[in-house]
Amino acid sequence: MSAQTYEFKTEAQQLLDLMIHSLYSTKEIFLRELISNASDALDKLRFEALTVEGLIEREPLEIKIEADAEARTLTIDDNGIGMSREEIIENLGTIAHSGTKAFSEKLAELKAESSPESLIGQFGVGFYSAFMVASEITVISRRAGTTEATRWTSRGDGQFEVDEAERSDHGTRITLKLRDTDEDNGLADFTAEYTLRQIIKKYSDFVTWPIALKIERQEPIGGAEDEGEDEDETPPETETVVKWEVINSQKAIWTRNPSEVTAEEYAEFYKHISMDWEAPFETISFKSEGTFEYHSLLFIPDRPPFDLFYREHKYGLRLYVNRVLIMENNEELLPDWLRFIKGVVDSPDLSLNVSREILQKDRRVSSIQARVIKKVIDTLSKMHKEERDRYISFWEKYGRVLKEGTTDYKHADKLKGLLLFQSSHHDSELTSLAEYIERMKPEQEDIYFITGESRAAVERSPHLEAFRDKEIEVLYLIDPVDEILVSHVTEFEGKALKSVGKGDVELGSEEEKKAAEEARKEKAQAHKDLFEFIQKTLDEHIKEVRLSARLKDSAVCLVGDDQDMSPGMERLLRQANAMNMPKQKRILEINPGHGILTRMQAIFELTPEAPVLEDYAHLLHGQALIAEGSMPVDPVAFSKRVAELMLKD
Repeated sequence: MSAQTYEFKTEAQQLLDLMIHSLYSTKEIFLRELISNASDALDKLRFEALTVEGLIEREPLEIKIEADAEARTLTIDDNGIGMSREEIIENLGTIAHSGTKAFSEKLAELKAESSPESLIGQFGVGFYSAFMVASEITVISRRAGTTEATRWTSRGDGQFEVDEAERSDHGTRITLKLRDTDEDNGLADFTAEYTLRQIIKKYSDFVTWPIALKIERQEPIGGAEDEGEDEDETPPETETVVKWEVINSQKAIWTRNPSEVTAEEYAEFYKHISMDWEAPFETISFKSEGTFEYHSLLFIPDRPPFDLFYREHKYGLRLYVNRVLIMENNEELLPDWLRFIKGVVDSPDLSLNVSREILQKDRRVSSIQARVIKKVIDTLSKMHKEERDRYISFWEKYGRVLKEGTTDYKHADKLKGLLLFQSSHHDSELTSLAEYIERMKPEQEDIYFITGESRAAVERSPHLEAFRDKEIEVLYLIDPVDEILVSHVTEFEGKALKSVGKGDVELGSEEEKKAAEEARKEKAQAHKDLFEFIQKTLDEHIKEVRLSARLKDSAVCLVGDDQDMSPGMERLLRQANAMNMPKQKRILEINPGHGILTRMQAIFELTPEAPVLEDYAHLLHGQALIAEGSMPVDPVAFSKRVAELMLKD
């Protein structure tokens, strides 16, 4: 039969143009697609050979890749199932007609117990990605069980030609006439050994079948060159030696039983996918079986990456489908508060778009993410209970990131028990919320905390004086993220988390609270007029003046209502320009037993209009701001008032 020319079906040319120009983000993907198709063909042959005797003519079943730099060609050859003339016209003449998809449907109908894993060529367009790098493609294929071979040729111009051909065994040979190298546009030299090795290792390292690359080397005739040969002697004659080298490892370590994998093997694989030089801190392996199958292998690195908190930081798991890499950093499988996790997910059941690069919205994706999160939390929880020192080591590296997960309402409750904080109870040890509760005073109802920039800063805070006096433990929340954390973690095991810098503070027994309240009310009445004067003087900055139950030594402090943001959060928002908001007013609390209040009251009763009283009011406000780590409203005026006060008798 003579050669015949066909036109692609109506929809094919439009899709072909899309394929060449915009479907794939990187042009090297074409080799992954062709290898995947060859792997599918080998799977099909192995399956059909179970019921058709003598179908396999040659072993081993393999994929061969051969490059010719001079001719600018690249050939991918497999001895798989192959295609008949009719199958070539049907499969390669209609883009998006997938023989693999039809085969998968047939397997589902047969429900064969010995069927291979679900095949990844679901859309039948991967083959055409080769036109991104090739000006012409020639396919020679012979279906297993037949003797006739067929040649298919196309330049991607809307037509293809089909003719008779010769092939000694079953399988398919695809030859690409490569376009000129253009690194700027992603057209690498796809005849270069290094480039081909890199692409195969990157995308197809775990394909089941061996992928052999043809290697040509110039070697001395008769063996290795003598070591003692003088430099002046004539170099030995060489000959071209051709070898076929298997490039892929073929071992998907995540599919093996964890009990059969050594720590060294896991470490080597982790280094391979992470480019790290150290073994991982923790390894987590699990699989899901049933209607939806997948394997997952996760790693916690021993040290955080330098860009962990960079906005441009790329994170996510490597996504494989039947051991073929689809995406290097799939963010949909991992929440950002677990962005330090490295690893892989391999599933034959995920829905992919035609380029295999972006996951379609699929409830199974959410299912995988939920399982990944659960396994990580379970692993950390077990470590927290059984290996406290090791968990603290983890926390010191990743605790700040894990705290971000408390904003995730789905998992916040599970993360609360994993949180660790510094505390007034310990000089250096970290404590959990559960451990704090165990040490609470019998009459204590709340978990108290203070936020600040450092331990040294919060330890000097006047807000702690009453708590220190009553020996009540206070948690030190000194990470910037803690300002956000406390707005989401508001209780733990029925105990409310309460800031020592907000609301009223009532400590001690009921009798002690009642007696202290009555004493404050009596003294507040005595200072009523003075407080009205201070309020009027500072009205622009404060919303209330009152006597303090939390101060024992310091003269003054600023506090907020229970729903007010902390000064630290306010500073963060202003620095980030997150919102154009007016400065919030807070409450000025004055120590009822401090000498400054006594002196101001005496001056006020003697000379209510004395200018020094305004200076005192502003100095008290500035002092309160400095004590909490903020700047006085007017630092220059504050400094001048201090200097003038120092000069007075």
